[in-house]
Amino acid sequence: MSDVDERTADAATAPPSPHPHRWRILGVTLVVGFMALLDVSIVNVAIPAMQQGLDTDTGTIQWVVSGYALAFGLVLVAGGRLGDAYGRRRLMLVGLTLFVLTSAAVGLAPTAELVVVARLLQGASAGLLTPQNSGLIQQLFTGRERARAFGAFGFTVSAASAAGPVIGGGILALAGDDGWRYLFLVNVPIGLVALVAVAVLVPRRPAASRTAVGIDGVGAVLLGVTVLCLLYPVVRFEGGARLPLVLLLGVPLAGWAFVAWERRVADRGRPPLLDLALLRGLPGYLDGLAVGTLFFTGFTGLLLVLSLYLQQELGRTPLQAAFVLLPFALGSAAGSPLAARFVSDRGRVVSVVALVVMILGVGAAALVAIGRDPLWPWLAPLLLVAGLGSGAVVSPNFTLTLAEVPPRMGGAAGGALQTGQRIGAAIGAAVLVTVYEAALRRTSPDVALRTALLTGVTLLVLALVVAVRAWRRDPAPAAAEASGTSSVGA
Repeated sequence: MSDVDERTADAATAPPSPHPHRWRILGVTLVVGFMALLDVSIVNVAIPAMQQGLDTDTGTIQWVVSGYALAFGLVLVAGGRLGDAYGRRRLMLVGLTLFVLTSAAVGLAPTAELVVVARLLQGASAGLLTPQNSGLIQQLFTGRERARAFGAFGFTVSAASAAGPVIGGGILALAGDDGWRYLFLVNVPIGLVALVAVAVLVPRRPAASRTAVGIDGVGAVLLGVTVLCLLYPVVRFEGGARLPLVLLLGVPLAGWAFVAWERRVADRGRPPLLDLALLRGLPGYLDGLAVGTLFFTGFTGLLLVLSLYLQQELGRTPLQAAFVLLPFALGSAAGSPLAARFVSDRGRVVSVVALVVMILGVGAAALVAIGRDPLWPWLAPLLLVAGLGSGAVVSPNFTLTLAEVPPRMGGAAGGALQTGQRIGAAIGAAVLVTVYEAALRRTSPDVALRTALLTGVTLLVLALVVAVRAWRRDPAPAAAEASGTSSVGA
C-alpha cells in the first residue's frame, strides 16, 4: 500500500475532531438548563406570598408548584427523542422561545387559574429543553472530557435544585408584595440573551446526519400516559386529594402497553422512542436510573419541609429561610465538580461515599440540630455536609449512567433518566410534606420536622443500597474510557 493510500485509510478510520467551541456550547446550554431546573424549586419559598397575592387556596397554589414538575416529566423523553431525530439546536431554539413566552405569561397572569395553565405550559417547554444537554454532551465529548462535561451538568442540576429557595428568597425580599411574579419574569431577559447565544454558538446539524424518520408518536403517548398515571395522583395527593390515587392502577397496564409497542416498533426496523433492548443491555444505565430516582425521592422534600418549618413555624421571612438553607446550596455547588474529578478513576464508589456523607449530614441535622435555639449555628455546618454529599451524587450518576449510551439515543436516554428524577422528586415532596403535616397535627413542630427529615434519610438509604449493589456488580469505572463518536452536529 502506498503512503497516500495509508494516509487515506488512517483518515477514514480516525475519530472525528472534537468541536473547537464545545466548552462554550456546553456553557450556554447549561445556563439554559439551570434556568429550566431552577423553576422547579424556586417557588418553594414563595407559596405563602403567592397564596396571598392571588387570593386563592392552598390546593391551587400547590398546582403552581407541582404542575410544572408534572408537565416537565411528561415531555422529557419525547423532547430528548425529538432532539435525537431533528437536532439539538432546533429543539433548544423552539423550547427556549416557548419557555420565555410562558414565563412571561406566568408572571403577568391576572388570576390563579391562568397562572396554573401558564405554569403547565412552562413545564412542558422545559421538558423540551433539558434533555438536549445530555444529548449534546454525548455528541460533543468523549472519554475523560465527557466525565468533566457531565460533572458540569451534574453541578447544574444539583445547584439549581439547592439554590432555588435561596434565589427565590432574595427576589421576594427585593421585589416587595408582588415579588413572586418576578420569580418568573426574570427568565425573560435571561432567556432572550440565551436564545441569541444558542443561535450563534450551537452548530446546525450536518446534512449528512439528518434523518427523515419521525419519532414514535404512539410510544410517546403511551409513555406519557404511564408517567401521568404515576405523577398526577402524587401531585393531587400532595394537595390533599385521595381519589386520584386510583390512577396508580393504570401504571402497570400503561407501562406494559408501552414496552410491548416499543418492541413491536423495533421488530419492524423503525426507531423506537426508547431502544429498550439497548438500554437493558447496559446494566450501568438501569442502575443509574434507579439510583437517580431514589436519590431525588429522598432529597427533594428535605428543603421543602425545612422551608415550610422556617416560615410557618418559626416565622422567618423567605429571605431569612433562604439564608438558613444557603450552606446546603454552597456544599452542593462544591461537591459536584469535586466528584467529577474522581469519577473517571473511581467509578460508582464515588456515588456510594457521597450518599453516605449526605445521609450522615441530614441524619445529624434531624437528631442534633432541630430544636436548638439558636438554630443556625447547629444547622449550618450539617447542611453544608449534606450539600457536599448531594452535589457529589448527581454528577457521577449522570456520567456513569450515560457513559455507554450511543449518541443516537443520548437525548432520549438522558430524558428518561431525568424523568426518573422528576418522578422521584414529585413522590419525595409529597411523601415528606404529608409526613410533616400529619406529624404536626399530633406533636410539636420540632418533632414533626425531625420525623420528616428521618423519612428522607430512609429513602436515601434505599438509594445507597442500590448504589452499593451497582458498585459491587461492576467495580471497574466505566467512565474512564467512555467511548462514543463525537460529532459537531447538534
